[in-house]
Amino acid sequence: MLNVSLILGIGFTLIIAMCGFLLTTFPGLNHIGALACAILLAMGYRQVFGYPERLRTGIQFSSKNLLRLAIILYGLKLNMIVIFHQGFPLLLRGTGTIIISIAVLMILARWLKADLNLSLLLGVGTGICGAAAIAAVSSIIKAKDEDTAMGVGIIALVGTAFSIIYTLLFPLLTISPIDYGKWVGISLHEIGHVALAAAPAGQDALANALLAKLARVFLLVPVCFILMIWMKKKGKMEGEAKIEFPWFLIGFIGMSFVGSYIIGNEFVVSKKHMSDIAGFTSFLLTMSMTGLGLNISLKELRTKAIRPLIAIIITSFLLSLLTFYSL
Repeated sequence: MLNVSLILGIGFTLIIAMCGFLLTTFPGLNHIGALACAILLAMGYRQVFGYPERLRTGIQFSSKNLLRLAIILYGLKLNMIVIFHQGFPLLLRGTGTIIISIAVLMILARWLKADLNLSLLLGVGTGICGAAAIAAVSSIIKAKDEDTAMGVGIIALVGTAFSIIYTLLFPLLTISPIDYGKWVGISLHEIGHVALAAAPAGQDALANALLAKLARVFLLVPVCFILMIWMKKKGKMEGEAKIEFPWFLIGFIGMSFVGSYIIGNEFVVSKKHMSDIAGFTSFLLTMSMTGLGLNISLKELRTKAIRPLIAIIITSFLLSLLTFYSL
């Protein structure tokens, strides 16, 4: 039987996602990104019209199933061959970035009395790969949908601000473009932020920045498994339900192997088609964020987001300094 709520709900998130991408064609908003724009649109809809209950089935499908599919396809961005051959020192640096990001942000969160679940999402997003990491971790730590959406919105805002600051600082720095690229890749939040900040320094800087960033993306899987073990132990201590295994991470690993060892060797996929797949992945992620954004109320945003926002700004600043002086 045709599920009208499912189809209409998916269609609704599709429309909001398209509007989010459309907004990025305007000056200034292109730096914020489609994900943040879509979340803002979804939040605005919720405040004016309320949650569209008749579309709930389709909206939940987008926020959960499409989200996992997007993370699986995201694995194609990870070239494991390059990381294994060139990125071991960057893996060590990436590990340090993740530890510093999570530890400092959680310490600040406790000091500021910020929401700990949202702060943990921001710590993981800062340390690894922004929205994709937040999305992957949210189901493991049983984060609320509104916390996940707020985390994505905050990290998009802060990451964009820092990437612009990096771009302005580059002409004033005395380091080489290659070292600048490594600094960008090891410290900034999203892959898009890394590309934005590194591109003005040239192709060598951009290549090194993306390699450093991909080394951090590679660490998403072990971090997720560590968090899963931690949550299981926490669940046993507190009598909570058993944590579901994040099977989509297996898909993420599988797609990483496909992109690294099969595509280009067993069969060839053109750069245009790979770009189309990357665009499709971003669109799926934007649709899923729309579903999450509809769960945010401005009252909760005011009360929950300001302190984690302060914590991530301080953490990002300290991370930038530490990684710069470690070059």
